Amino acid sequence: MTTLWDRSRQVAIRVILDTAVRLFVEQGYERTTIAQIAREAGISQRSLFRYFGTKEDLVCGDQEALGELLKRTVEQQPAEVSAWDALRVGFEAVLTANHTRERALELSRLIFDTPSLHARYIEKRLRWQEELVPVVRARLTAGPDPAPHLRAKAIVVTVLACMDAATELWVREGGRPDPADLYDQCLAAVRGHGGGPTTSRQRL
Repeated sequence: MTTLWDRSRQVAIRVILDTAVRLFVEQGYERTTIAQIAREAGISQRSLFRYFGTKEDLVCGDQEALGELLKRTVEQQPAEVSAWDALRVGFEAVLTANHTRERALELSRLIFDTPSLHARYIEKRLRWQEELVPVVRARLTAGPDPAPHLRAKAIVVTVLACMDAATELWVREGGRPDPADLYDQCLAAVRGHGGGPTTSRQRL
């Protein structure tokens, strides 16, 4: 059951995030200070740091939760679903989590346009990779390759690269294309087939 404290915390987080993103968009990430965000949100800096450990966490703080969502979604797919398809379902889950499309676009633009945020984003993506490799390895069928861990890592690295390429292009195009379609196009270019998600019959 959600408690009053939980609801109050969620409201406070939402107010802080809304204020921070508005200021970042209006005047730039680097020019916006924690003191300014706290003042505009009507809280003390000390209170703000109870919810967000760093300024970067105001933009990238949900990446760990999204990585866990991706991993959990892949794990929950039926055994007959290929690793590629399971990861695509996970990508769709990440796309629809936490934020409206407009807010996701604002946050993604900040990440790709701000070097310090992009570096933090890449760091968190590497953690996604570490968590996903054993999950994907467990899903792979036996094949001629004697190194299933290497196969799993290659799949995960490819998928995350396609996710990032699709997201960046989505940002550059002003949020007009469907990011899932862009992901399919990226993956099709890498895998050498005609686009769209793979089927369970194409399982590795």
